[in-house]
Amino acid sequence: HPSSPLSRPLHDDANCSSVEYRYYEKGAKRRKFVRMTSGAFKYWELKECLKCDACPLDQPTRLNLEFLIGLRNEIEHHGSSGVDERFSGRYLACCLNYERHICSLFGSQHSLGPQAAFTLQFRDIETPTSSSETVASLPSNVAKYIREFDAELSSEERNSPNFRRRFLFVPVITNKRAQADEVVEFVPAASELGKEINDKYRQVLLKEVERPKHLPGEVVKLMHGEGYPRFNMHHHTEFWKKQDGKNPGKGYGVQIAQTWYWYDRWVDEVRKHCVANKTLYAADRGSD
Repeated sequence: HPSSPLSRPLHDDANCSSVEYRYYEKGAKRRKFVRMTSGAFKYWELKECLKCDACPLDQPTRLNLEFLIGLRNEIEHHGSSGVDERFSGRYLACCLNYERHICSLFGSQHSLGPQAAFTLQFRDIETPTSSSETVASLPSNVAKYIREFDAELSSEERNSPNFRRRFLFVPVITNKRAQADEVVEFVPAASELGKEINDKYRQVLLKEVERPKHLPGEVVKLMHGEGYPRFNMHHHTEFWKKQDGKNPGKGYGVQIAQTWYWYDRWVDEVRKHCVANKTLYAADRGSD
């Protein structure tokens, strides 16, 4: 914070080498560098580095690190089952981001690829029996942190491979001796096999499914359960009118007979609205 006695150094945004990344106290005539008990200089933490305008990392990479730093702080000294299974895509993106930037900034001689090309998996890659099991097992403080962090992301940031990396794996058995010991085989998208896989995958993705639907009262109740007890039906009505939420072209819901139902996509929009207006909705008036 600007008011902190540990003031931020000035720097040239175009030149990372000019950044003073040691903490110091601003004196009347000169700076006094803050030191550890051992006498060594106190340097910026990773989170402080990410705030610097001269940071050379792209925005999705920064967001990935900010998310993981916050997640670590939430689960530190606590048993948080279900976290690793849910966020393995974000962990993988972090590893690949590190490799990419360490090579681009300091040279390919620092690549970890030859030493850590693959990890050894001690469990088969399986589809969980229920997609809700992992979410339900998250501690309340961790689940709250994740909701609020993700609510601030744009769709481009959320879907960037630098924020989270996802792959489609198809277990195969091959009769080709040269490929028998390969862990991963990359199939060109333009090949016959690639086209066949892509066509079948799109068919699965585009298969018509019955999407969850919510009545307005259910949307309000969901927000109450997520810590926004002052958000009510009046607020919800004002919000959907302002957003033109019942415009069929926006895909937020559907009208069946005389009743309008909201999709999960609309619940996400309402959640973002509540997070952005936390002071208005989060605390009960009686506790003010």
